[in-house]
Amino acid sequence: MLAIDEKSYGKGHPEVATDLNNLAQLLQAQGKYDEVEPLYRRSLSIWEKALGSDHPNVATSLNNLAQLQQAQGKYAEAEPLFYRSLAIREKVFGNDHPNVAQSLNNLAVLLQLQGKYPEAETLYRRAIAIREKTLGKDHPAVATGLNNLAELLRTQGKYTEAEPLFRRSLSIWEKALGEDHPNVATTLNNLGLLLKMQGKYPEAETLYRRAFAIRETALGPYHPDVAQSLHNLAVLLQAQAKYAEAEPLYRRAVAILEKTLGPDHPNTIIVRNHLNEILGKMR
Repeated sequence: MLAIDEKSYGKGHPEVATDLNNLAQLLQAQGKYDEVEPLYRRSLSIWEKALGSDHPNVATSLNNLAQLQQAQGKYAEAEPLFYRSLAIREKVFGNDHPNVAQSLNNLAVLLQLQGKYPEAETLYRRAIAIREKTLGKDHPAVATGLNNLAELLRTQGKYTEAEPLFRRSLSIWEKALGEDHPNVATTLNNLGLLLKMQGKYPEAETLYRRAFAIRETALGPYHPDVAQSLHNLAVLLQAQAKYAEAEPLYRRAVAILEKTLGPDHPNTIIVRNHLNEILGKMR
């Protein structure tokens, strides 16, 4: 499609920019980051020249490039791109548009990764308020914002503030997408972690097991998210000295991660180290 459109419209046509953006997203999903960045940058350049520097498509392109930089840990490079995308969307759509909320949420995630918690919290709360106002209080996008804010509060040890947000997010997901959707599993997992950190092991275990069951059914037995659920459950069991129950879960998580992410991926190494730790305690 890209080659056809370049030949039909010329290399600087907006249709070519769309093709480049779509190809970049496909390659990014495959983790081919080195191939992705020049495509996003070329797409951005075409949009700016063809439509002007304040066009919504430019904001989308900036957002996509910023997310790529974030995925590679290039936070300092991602931040100004997110801010510029936000500024364009506020100028074009107004301060209370869902697209502005998306930019606020994405920027908040980046700030959270950099430990800029107060700034991130302000943006998360503003994004939630916009989405509640424009989309309704039970919209899935509101659930995403609530989950993100709750994770931020949990990270800071603000457990009593985080828990009702997680529970509200869970309720919205269940109503909107059904009780067996992967997004439900994500919130169950996050709420389970919060309860574990408060020492509420039985309730946390129930949520972890439900999240695992949903993921295994919805995503298949060899998905990295299934491995995450197995690992989290194993860590919880280990914390209760239930080593014999935890060991096979660790082993299965390692096998999945070695198959899907490779033996040298950081997540694989972390889970393998936990397995070796528990094996040492069982000797």
